[in-house]
Amino acid sequence: MDQLSFIKMHGLGNDFVVLDGRSAPIPLSIAEARTLADRHFGIGCDQLIVMEPPTSEGADLFMRIRNPDGGEAEACGNATRCIASLVMNETGRDQVVIQTLAGHLPAETATAGEVTVDMGPANLGWQEIPLAEERDTLHLGIGAGPLQDPVGVNMGNPHAIFFVEDADTIDLATLGPRLEHDPLLPQRANISVLSVTGPDRLRQRVWERGAGITLACGSGACAGAVAAARRGLTGRKVETTMDGGVLTLEWREDGHVLMTGPVATSFRGKVERASLT
Repeated sequence: MDQLSFIKMHGLGNDFVVLDGRSAPIPLSIAEARTLADRHFGIGCDQLIVMEPPTSEGADLFMRIRNPDGGEAEACGNATRCIASLVMNETGRDQVVIQTLAGHLPAETATAGEVTVDMGPANLGWQEIPLAEERDTLHLGIGAGPLQDPVGVNMGNPHAIFFVEDADTIDLATLGPRLEHDPLLPQRANISVLSVTGPDRLRQRVWERGAGITLACGSGACAGAVAAARRGLTGRKVETTMDGGVLTLEWREDGHVLMTGPVATSFRGKVERASLT
């Protein structure tokens, strides 16, 4: 019976089912992707990752990202670290380039077994987020309940960052899906609640579009660091604590955001293809 080999990985508990489609394509229907991601009927993950041959020069592979709803995502910082770690272990190199729908993301080994990824530039224009109409992206002027007036940032995917006194008290499961679908956000958006806990420290929780609340969101942490610096609440380098652990972010003067954090392999296995239909 046809089987799919997979690797289960995570970055700070943001977990992924990784399929290797570099030697042969792995076409997946929306229904199959949803079942693989389902924690009861499939393997279970926040995102499904398919490694594919690169489509442009300068990249080691193309990383295709599928959300649990079956749709594609442009960027995923924690998954990028995981895939970069896999490729570096395979090749014995300490630097690789991962191609995504958001562009080429260089990655390298860091201290203590962590991986640093250049997540590219933070896009801050209203058309880059994108928004349905021209707005000041430092004050989007939308909200629901205690969440009001977020900062808009695109890190290869759209983010709306809401600053609150205590991120742990926010009912993100209720407010996240409402705000994700705000009419100002035509491509939907990842919704973050962010508290400043020190001059260089943040506490963040994220509702990811198409996935729900996750233990960590790499692109969201990048967007949060940029938003905090733009509001003058922190400097350009911070440590962000998410439910799954800590990421280090640096918004460089050239606009690029560096993200450093751990990766882990949970297990490897095979799944019957017929069970996904």
